[in-house]
Amino acid sequence: MPTAHPRPDTSNGTSNRIDGRIDVVVHVGFAVLMVASAVRYVMRHSPADNLWTVALAVAVCALYAVTAVLAHRQQGQRKQRPWIPWMVALVAAWAALVVVAPSFAWCSFAIFFLTRTAFRGWAGYVAGGATAAATAVGLFRMSGWTDIAMLLGPLAAGALLTLIYDKIERDAALQRTLFDDVTQAQQQLAAKQREAGIATERERVSREIHDTVTQGLASSLLLLEAAQRSWPAETAQDDVRKATDLLRRNLADTRSLVHELSAPGLESGPLPEALEHAARQYVETVSIRVTGDVRTLPSEVRHALLRVTQSAVANIKLHSQADHASVTLGYLPDAVTLDVFDDGRGFDPAAVHPPSAEGGYGLRAMRQRVEQLGGELSVESSPGEGTIIAAQFPLTHPADPANLLKESL
Repeated sequence: MPTAHPRPDTSNGTSNRIDGRIDVVVHVGFAVLMVASAVRYVMRHSPADNLWTVALAVAVCALYAVTAVLAHRQQGQRKQRPWIPWMVALVAAWAALVVVAPSFAWCSFAIFFLTRTAFRGWAGYVAGGATAAATAVGLFRMSGWTDIAMLLGPLAAGALLTLIYDKIERDAALQRTLFDDVTQAQQQLAAKQREAGIATERERVSREIHDTVTQGLASSLLLLEAAQRSWPAETAQDDVRKATDLLRRNLADTRSLVHELSAPGLESGPLPEALEHAARQYVETVSIRVTGDVRTLPSEVRHALLRVTQSAVANIKLHSQADHASVTLGYLPDAVTLDVFDDGRGFDPAAVHPPSAEGGYGLRAMRQRVEQLGGELSVESSPGEGTIIAAQFPLTHPADPANLLKESL
């Protein structure tokens, strides 16, 4: 039985790939800017100044590399963050470097993004603010403490980046929440579909059992009871023989049902012959008529026609006390019809009892079969005037695919 399955969780994988690409860009940018800034500083300052500044720059690079590697390995873990001490040391070393050598100020962007990865809440704001403040002081110092734009520029850029980063994080959190809600809804839908599939399968099996095994056993029981009443008359032997033949056919139908095989002759033999074979299991004198141009029908329609015929003729045998019965198969341009008639005692369709252990399931099962294929079933009967069960299946307008799928499970 097919079931509806939830889609694999691809959002986390896609998000991780995008975050990984951003991290690579940030880290590569940091490396390029550090090299460029170091070259610029060495070319503009004396060797005595270069030594300590370059050593501090190397320390910043080492701290950055260690922090980035640890953060990548522990990505997504909120409680365990072993890189935080390294991040604190990195921010302190970076602040000293950019104040001493403002040439390295352009690397502040990479440091800012790394601090936001390492810290959450107020700690992230403090670390980002410290990075922006150190950059502002370094640039303001480089201007000779005269250019106010050098002081305010990094602070404004830090505030702007903080707002943008917070907005991105909120949107990402909302997206994750929505995805989790959708995933949960899909799982609930899949569970409901599985339950519906199980219920549909049970309904289908109950119809199959009713239309084959139950009807055959009931007819066999009537024959054996009749033989018991007339024993040892010759007619009793005929009734026993008929009951034996019917039980053998029931056994074959049961095996076919267990192995999910088609009814004999349904798939390959002509449909009128299959209907005749099914009807005469219960009423040997039933007549079969075919009207219209015979043509190939969908297998699900053929199957439904056979089962409706079996159930309707079995009801004639069990309940109608009819002298004559007939089955008419009609081929119309856009539909196929089935009429099962008997001249028995009839009944009031509105007064049919609901299904129970004593019976009453046949009409409901027939109606379900027909309606699931987009057809219609009508019952015309009244006490003393016989019964007509008429089914019509459309051929130009296919039935609901969902119903066909359920019926074929």
